[in-house]
Amino acid sequence: MAYDEVLASRIQGVLDQQPGLVEKKMFGGVAFLIQGNMAVGVHKDMLMVRVGPDAYDETMKYPNTRPFDLTGRAMKGWVLVEPDGITSESELKEWVEAGVNFALTLPPK
Repeated sequence: MAYDEVLASRIQGVLDQQPGLVEKKMFGGVAFLIQGNMAVGVHKDMLMVRVGPDAYDETMKYPNTRPFDLTGRAMKGWVLVEPDGITSESELKEWVEAGVNFALTLPPK
């Protein structure tokens, strides 16, 4: 299954004017990097969000989230948000901002 291009476009709208933004195909989908660090992306029809290891356990308590697992081993610090968790633009914006905020804590690459 290809990734949801409509979701990718919605993310681009939220990230419009974000300094240091790069869009890159990866994980069979598309990722959005800020200063060389991945912040968010699209995998199939789900939003990938890099929340960081400190926020991971708390973030997994939110509805419509699940571990980001492509290999049988979840990537701690990354979550997938199912389509029901990002139906509104405000929900999407909140998740995208969480990913951007974490990415901005990392040194530029």
